[in-house]
Amino acid sequence: QVQLVESGGGVVQPGGSLRLSCAASGITFSAYHMTWYRQAPGKEREWVAIITNTASTNYADSVKGRFTISRDNAKNTVYLQMNSLKPEDTALYSCKAKRISEWWGKGTQVTVSS
Repeated sequence: QVQLVESGGGVVQPGGSLRLSCAASGITFSAYHMTWYRQAPGKEREWVAIITNTASTNYADSVKGRFTISRDNAKNTVYLQMNSLKPEDTALYSCKAKRISEWWGKGTQVTVSS
């Protein structure tokens, strides 16, 4: 059974930092491309960052220079380090594992507010 479980969300002030984690089980994690998405209330889900199975990374323009995606294949976990957070980063953040099939986690809420 494949599971992706996100954690690390919370409430943070503008300018603050959070590190999200997504722990995977039931898949050969190292073979999968891992992606973070987010969805704000009333908005469509948007892609945030990707790390491939060869550790290449790419970011949405809105987070470039502030967010860093990384992975630890020994721990079957992908991370999203978020710095210099802004109120517009408030959203439900979810991770996706994709190779041929794809699986999604349920998400972790990030709220940036003073």
